[in-house]
Amino acid sequence: MKPITPLEVLPLTTYDRVRPLLRPLCIAEKDRRRLAVGQHLTLLFENRQTVWYQIHEVLHTERVFEDAAVNHEIETYNELIPRPGELSATLLIEYVDAAERDAELARLVGLERHLWLVLDGRRVGARFDERQISPSQISAVQFMAFALGADARRFGELAAAGRVEIEADHPHLRARAPIGGALAAALADDLRPD
Repeated sequence: MKPITPLEVLPLTTYDRVRPLLRPLCIAEKDRRRLAVGQHLTLLFENRQTVWYQIHEVLHTERVFEDAAVNHEIETYNELIPRPGELSATLLIEYVDAAERDAELARLVGLERHLWLVLDGRRVGARFDERQISPSQISAVQFMAFALGADARRFGELAAAGRVEIEADHPHLRARAPIGGALAAALADDLRPD
C-alpha cells in the first residue's frame, strides 16, 4: 500500500464540514477490521483508509493547521500502513478498571514475544514498535505488524478454510481468535499487490 501524501489530506476546515458524513463510513471500516482476541486484546487491522481517517481525526482533535505539524502526523501514521506481504494492526490492551489495567500492563511485559498470527499451523511472530516497549510496563496501545512472506499469497485461501488465527501465549494472558468472514476478506484484499 502506498503511504498517505500531504496532497491527500484535507484542509482542516474542509474536513470539519465533511466529517459528519465521513465518520460513520470510516468507523464502519474500522469495525469490519476489528478482532477481539479473548477478553482483553483487540486488534484493529490498518489500511490506507483507516490511517487516512486517523490522521484527520488527530488533526481535527488537536486543531493542527501548520504544514510542518500536519506533515509530522502524516509521517507518524504512515508507519501503520502495511508493507507489501504484511499485515499491520493497532493492538489495544483493554481493562475497564484503571487500577487493574495498570497492574496487568506491568504483568504483560514481554507480550511482543508472545503474539502470533498462525497460518495453517505456522506461527508468524508480531513485530512491535520497539519505541513502545519498556522493561517495566507495556503501553495499552501498541503498533505491530506480521510479515507473511510467501504465505501472503495463500492468506485468503487459508482464512476461508478456517486455518488462520491470532494467538497470545503470554504466561499471564492466553487467548486465540480465528480470522474469518469479512475481516479475512478485507485482509486478503490488503495483501494483494497494488
